[in-house]
Parts: sequence; structure tokens; C-alpha cells
Amino acid sequence: MPEGKLCNKQTVDTKELLSALLNDKSGKQYYEEMNHLDVDSKALWGLIQKSCKSRLRTWLEICAHCGMCADSCFYYLANNRDPRQVPSYKIQSTLGELIRRKGNVDNAFMQMCMDTAYSKCSCCTRCGLYCPFGIDMGIMFGYLRGLLFSQGFTPWEMKIGTGMHRIYRAQMDVTTEDWVETCEWMVEEYEDDWPKLTIPIDEKNADIMYTVNAREPKHYPDDLAEAAVLFHIAGEKWTVPSEGWEETSLAMFAGDWAACKMQVEHVYAAMDRLKPKRMVVTECGHAYRATVIEGPYWAGLKSGQPPVESIHYVEWVAEALRTGKLKIDPAKKIKEPVTYQDSCNYIRNAGLGDIAREIMSYIAEDFREMSPCREHNFCCGGGGGLNGIGRYRQQRNIGLQVKRDQILATGAKMVIAPCHNCWDAIRDMEEIYHIGIKWSFLKPLLLNMVIVPDDLKPKEE
Repeated sequence: MPEGKLCNKQTVDTKELLSALLNDKSGKQYYEEMNHLDVDSKALWGLIQKSCKSRLRTWLEICAHCGMCADSCFYYLANNRDPRQVPSYKIQSTLGELIRRKGNVDNAFMQMCMDTAYSKCSCCTRCGLYCPFGIDMGIMFGYLRGLLFSQGFTPWEMKIGTGMHRIYRAQMDVTTEDWVETCEWMVEEYEDDWPKLTIPIDEKNADIMYTVNAREPKHYPDDLAEAAVLFHIAGEKWTVPSEGWEETSLAMFAGDWAACKMQVEHVYAAMDRLKPKRMVVTECGHAYRATVIEGPYWAGLKSGQPPVESIHYVEWVAEALRTGKLKIDPAKKIKEPVTYQDSCNYIRNAGLGDIAREIMSYIAEDFREMSPCREHNFCCGGGGGLNGIGRYRQQRNIGLQVKRDQILATGAKMVIAPCHNCWDAIRDMEEIYHIGIKWSFLKPLLLNMVIVPDDLKPKEE
């Protein structure tokens, strides 16, 4: 069967196709069809010849098979140092073999590649720090995912995610109307405690254009309200766009490169329309990477930068604390032992480790570092889409053990995780392993300890 009704080489560009995928609970029909999906070897090899450039080919050729990348991989460590989990082996046996065979592979090989790319690598890029040649298997697996996507070998949830981005320009089915109504609703919910609170929409020439993760309006709208309150206290002139408000990119996880371009250009169009001085990305690592680091290249911007200066939420928080826009009540600092989860996507890949520690110096009395930490920290275990793929849930749960042991070694009772994937992974880790910790974004913690000027407090009746 060359093409299934659900599992095929076509992109999901209509609500009808998306609905059909969503109705296939757990992807049962989808994966059954995948077992019979033909590989178009000619098209696959043609795509490789066109897109596999000198850097990736050189990396595959110069790998010395020294094994120095092994201990860098949390999956290798969590799986009893299984040699099949060594990063260099994983990429050479998949992408390397695919190129050596010039795309002449069968269904079983492609499914093996998919299973490896999604259940044995979170694309955290830690391995690249330890390779003597700087070979980064995370980047290479990201490329392999794109090849797999072109042939229809993509996990069911990722296929749904790319459809969401193509249709809604968001990882979830949140329409412009839904988004605007959520902003208005949150103002109504919080206005008694915060007089004159607003969430300005489509204000031009604001100092800040704030963008979020679609999970916030869909499942955690209070996160949006908390951001609004903190901007309110800080006296910021800010806005959110009615369109182009979603920063994340499940398309990046899936390897749907065309959808990556669509998504990021939607955000950049909002920048061009509203002309803010800068953009602030919510507490999400992959959203920052997709829009600020990778996005300019998908959009073809020669500068390698977004149209306006763009910073992660932790950068704004540190700046607000440093300049006194936000002031902490010393009596309300976190007293219990606390540690910080360094997100791969804005710590390792964007160098914001010092910024994170600056924040902790303001809000925590007993801050404890994980070992290793900063750019050397291990992935939370849920990156690269792993949190959301049912097919690989058991493998993901095994991988969480490394982060579990890191946290336990600190003796911390709370983990601050300013990243949606990290927050989710640590939440799941606690539910699975019951180690007795709490976890939190920055926003609710800050709201509990900032000093509120009298003129912003509700008037007593």
C-alpha cells in the first residue's frame, strides 16, 4: 500500500484531514497503515542530495568512533550504558546508513530510523559539547526527522502537530477569536485584585511584544494573566498580537521544514505590523529556539536575527529585577532548598546560564546547583517532542531517571523550570517516581514575593 488514508506522505492542510487524525485514538489506524507504507527511494535520495550539505556529510565522515559522546547522552546512562545508545552509533546506523545506501531502504529500516530519532534522542545537542570534532548528533537527528517526515514516517502526535501549525499557526487548535477572548477573560478574572490591569492587543510601537506557548491559552490561561500582572507592576508598555502570538513549533520536532517557515513568518509578520521595540518570549525553551535562533534561517533572513530584538522571559525578569522595575520582599524569598532546571534550548543553545543564576540570587535563600549544570546540564528527558508521543512513553520515562537522580543529589525540595517541556517532564517524573518535590515556572513565584506599589493595590472599601 503506497499511501494510507491517515499515514502518508501528504501534509495536513485541511481541518478535515486533521479531524480524521484526531479521531484515530492513539494512532491505531495510523501505525497500522505505516506498516505498509512504501518508501519512494528516488525521491528520498533526491532530497538528500539537495539538502544534505557539507557540514553533515563531513560530520558523518570524520567521526572517529572514539565513544567520547557516550557519557554525554542521558539515554545512554539511563539504559545501563547500552552500546546501542551511544550517540555516534545511533546516527551512523540511521542517517549514515541511509546515505550510504543512497536512499535505497525499505519500510522496516525507515521505522527503525523513526524509533531511533524519536525515542533515543531528544535533540538536546549535549553530545556536541564533548565530541573532539564538535559533531552534534542532535542537529543531525533533527535533519533525519525531516527526511522521515517527507516519506510519512512520523509519530502520530507529530503529524497532528504539524497540521495544527499549518491550519491554526499554533500547536493547538486555538483560533484568533479564542486567543483574544482568553486575553479578555483573564483581565476580567483578575481585575478585582489588580485595578486597571489590561492585556493590550495589537498596540503599535510598544516597548514589548509578548508571545506565548499555545498551551497557555488552551490549558493554562492563568500563566498569561500572571505575565500581564508582572508587566503591570513593572510599568511596561507592552502588547500581544492578535495574530502571530504563538512561539512554539511542533513542526520543528516533526521535521516539517515548510511548516516551520510558515509558523515563524506568522510571528515575524506581527513584528512588522506592530513595530515593537523588542519581543519577549514566554517561559518556553523550544519556542525561543524556534523563533529566535532557528527562525531567521527558515525565513531566509540574511542577518540571522529576527526582525526586532527578541529575548527570553528569563532575560526580561533578570533585567526587571536588576533595574528595580520588580522589587523582591526579602521576607518572601524562597526559604526551602531550591534548584534550577537549565533548559537545553536557551541555556545550552543560547548561553543564558548567568541570567538564570542572577534571578536565583534575588529570589532564593538556599539555591543548590545540579551537577552538572548550566550548558553541561542534562536534558529534562522530555525535549524534542518526547513528552507528547505515546508510542515512546516508556522510553521517555526511563530517560527521566537521570534528571531524577540529579535533583535528588541536590537535596532541593523545589525545581524552578522556566520552560514548558522541562516543567512537564519534571511534573511527570514526580508522578512516576514520587521523589517528593515541587516544580514551578517563575511567574507564580515572583507574584508571591514582589513588592506591589500602593497605587496598584485595590482600594479598600
